[in-house]
Amino acid sequence: MSQPVIWGPPGADDFEGASRPERADAARNRRLLLAVAREMLAADGADKLTMDALADRAGLGKGTVFRRFGTRAGIFQALLDNDERDFQAQVLSGPPPLGPGAPPLDRLIAYGRARIDFMIGHREIARGSFDARERVPVGSRTPLSQQHIRLLLGQLRLGAADLDMLATQLTAALDGPLLLYLSSAALSQTPTQVSNRLGRGWADLVRRVTREA
Repeated sequence: MSQPVIWGPPGADDFEGASRPERADAARNRRLLLAVAREMLAADGADKLTMDALADRAGLGKGTVFRRFGTRAGIFQALLDNDERDFQAQVLSGPPPLGPGAPPLDRLIAYGRARIDFMIGHREIARGSFDARERVPVGSRTPLSQQHIRLLLGQLRLGAADLDMLATQLTAALDGPLLLYLSSAALSQTPTQVSNRLGRGWADLVRRVTREA
């Protein structure tokens, strides 16, 4: 199975061409900018993280920040992309049940719960990664997420079910609709409570969908 980034719009590397070797100074600036951006998020919140503020705090020119990220949303996309790669590694080679070695139903449930925990924990970064200039300002397709869910569904006995469409719908339950829900005023509970509630809902959904006819 190929290993694309699981979720979200293109990261910062896409602005300068991921296929080209990164110069040492460019790599150093990228690491510095991402580290400073995380410090600003932790100290001041997402609203204060702007292109100008990041350039000023990092001690770099505004042109460097614009070339690296393109837009303010690009800063958040790069932050999300970095953490997505760590999440992806856990799915592909981490301990079970999220990683290999557990029954497919257990892995499917574990994946959804972990995905929900990830999105709850990164909700401010995910919101910031939406580019309002896009016609539909939402995250791009999630190829590995959909491929992973489709693979696990294929290992279950689901009869004549349309596994491709089912995988698409289950993927959507973890991405777009979840993010819309996260923007709802209904989220008055703590992040842990929300994550637990959504996780239970995911487990119930998967068990019902995969129940043998």
